[in-house]
Amino acid sequence: MTVRSALRRALADEEVRSISRRYFVSNGFDGVLTGIGVVVGAYLSGVTDGLTVVKIGVGAAVGLSTSGVWSVWEIERAERRVERRRTEQAMLRGLEDTRIHRDERAARAVTATMSGIGPVVGTLVPVLPFLAVEGGLAPLSATLLAIAGGVTLLFVFGAYMGSISGGVWYRAGVRMGAAGVVVALLNVVLPG
Repeated sequence: MTVRSALRRALADEEVRSISRRYFVSNGFDGVLTGIGVVVGAYLSGVTDGLTVVKIGVGAAVGLSTSGVWSVWEIERAERRVERRRTEQAMLRGLEDTRIHRDERAARAVTATMSGIGPVVGTLVPVLPFLAVEGGLAPLSATLLAIAGGVTLLFVFGAYMGSISGGVWYRAGVRMGAAGVVVALLNVVLPG
């Protein structure tokens, strides 16, 4: 029950939600750009098997997700440990096995989980059209759909962040979506 309670408190904590949101969007952004790079690179390399492109995308998603979970777990562990030590010094007592310590671990679990989910969503959205290649969709069409899906997801990320910050949501969406177009174009023009 204490773990469940700690998770509930973490999910209700605005600071934890804010940090989780940033990690999710940041790593989702990385995932989308990676996914677009995978599909454009596959098309330019002459890969015509859609399932191969999807498998490469899944491999990229696994790598990015593992990186997101692991790095955030360690980063948040270090940062929260520093905060806890300051509190312990001020209170002149240790806080191991207290509610504060349990809440700290729950917050770390929530932020690391969101950090890992972001790149999975971000990477898989652009590669999904390649599942239809086996059903007759042309690889060029799948690539264009993949870029469009990725740019749309980036737009959604930007619009969401723009709306919660009180900015002009569609401008923020366009700014983030533009990154997907840039990555696609860079893959086309750069040698490789």
